[in-house]
Amino acid sequence: MALSKEVRLLQNKWLSGQGWPKRLEWLEIEGLRGWSGQRVDFQFPIVALVGENGVGKSTVLQAAAAVYQPQDEKEEPLNRFASDFFPDTAWECITSASIRFSVRQGMNSMGSSVSSIRKPSGRWRGNPERPKRYVIYSDLARVQPIPTRVGYARLAKGQLKEATFDPFDNKTLLRLSNILAKKYDMAKFAMTENDTTRAVTVFARDGSMYSGFHQGSGETGIAELLKSKLPKYSIVLIDEIEASLHPRAQRRLLRDLAQISRELDIQFVITTHSPYILSELPPEARIYLMDGAGGRQVIAGVSPEFAMTKLDDEAHPELDIYVEDVRSAALLREIIIKVDRDLVSRVQFIPFGTASVGRALGQMVNGNRFPRPSSVFLDGDQELAPGCDLLPGGDAPERVVFEGLQFVDWHQVYDRVGRSPSEVIDACSSAMTLNDHHDWVKYAADRLVLGGDLLWQALCYQWSQACLDEDEAAKYVELIQRKVDSGTSLAPLSIARKLPF
Repeated sequence: MALSKEVRLLQNKWLSGQGWPKRLEWLEIEGLRGWSGQRVDFQFPIVALVGENGVGKSTVLQAAAAVYQPQDEKEEPLNRFASDFFPDTAWECITSASIRFSVRQGMNSMGSSVSSIRKPSGRWRGNPERPKRYVIYSDLARVQPIPTRVGYARLAKGQLKEATFDPFDNKTLLRLSNILAKKYDMAKFAMTENDTTRAVTVFARDGSMYSGFHQGSGETGIAELLKSKLPKYSIVLIDEIEASLHPRAQRRLLRDLAQISRELDIQFVITTHSPYILSELPPEARIYLMDGAGGRQVIAGVSPEFAMTKLDDEAHPELDIYVEDVRSAALLREIIIKVDRDLVSRVQFIPFGTASVGRALGQMVNGNRFPRPSSVFLDGDQELAPGCDLLPGGDAPERVVFEGLQFVDWHQVYDRVGRSPSEVIDACSSAMTLNDHHDWVKYAADRLVLGGDLLWQALCYQWSQACLDEDEAAKYVELIQRKVDSGTSLAPLSIARKLPF
């Protein structure tokens, strides 16, 4: 999915090297909730952490909040400490814990500084030396229905009167309306005359006024997010950003944050389980956290498909095969079918996104750190990497398939797609004149009035039948069959880069 205008503009500013003179560059967490020194890098102004429950997403947010002290205690009276987030209890006693971090305090590389807060034994050390920055931390309390909050039930009594209120300014009111796609005439946080400590959201829309006692949790949650003052250069930490929001509202919220981030040089770190949030962000903004056989793993640059597949256990395959994208998956699937059709039902294909993610996954295969049998295939135009194998042909899948079929006069592709030979030859040959091979399938499919997935599957099938040598196909199937039968992530076979044709 193409990036939205707001995220593209944010990406352009980030890549220009301008802005965000104050930013958290990375964290290393040791001795807290299963973390053992792994590093989390923040390589985009908005970074989304995704993973199963209990893998440490909230721990990262809390650690990030704890590394700063207030910029201005008059404006930000809450001073957060690691001891607030990671307390000793009757069941836990934290020792030998640390949070190392690098912060940027200026635009040049010399502005970075590495420091830590740590708890070698009885108490946390390093708090006075923490850098100063305005921090907003939003946990799931924001979506708790107002009637269920402690002390709020008595505020619903009709005889109580409003005493004071804090209205949304016009810009914030417009943001609320845009995110929820509803025209709000007014929004405020109001306090009653007998309790000026508990605020209630109040909206006016379509000529009527209603409070948080009659709002949906999505409305209340967005209002709680938007009420926070966002000073320039601050850091905003949001747990489960999509909570109580439908998909379109999730997308609009992310785009709103992208605009705010670009305008005010604000850094956002969020957690999510939503494919809609992930698809709004570029690869460098997505980090998957997982527990493997060798401990916690931090995988940057994952695709939304990778994240959602890892989060969903509905299928029960015997082997996870990681490939760059759905086109690579389709090609490898047809290679398997050529030799052993039944084997396909025993594996699942997981697109991982960029080649750098594939190389990181290969390292995990090499170290046997996946909790289940796994195999990683990079596209043929990549260099061999530890733990990885290459798809055939020594080039990108589109180039391998198109060029191979062109050599054999497109070998009955026309019969599989229901178009005339001249139409297929003209559309596919014309597509190959485009500089970017990623555009070839869409261009040819549009010319043939077909779906891109349908055309690509037909091309991969005919290529595997007409262009792929039987022995070469057997090598791939042998590798996959060995991993399925062994139930482990065996080392790759270093399959040859070139095909013998």
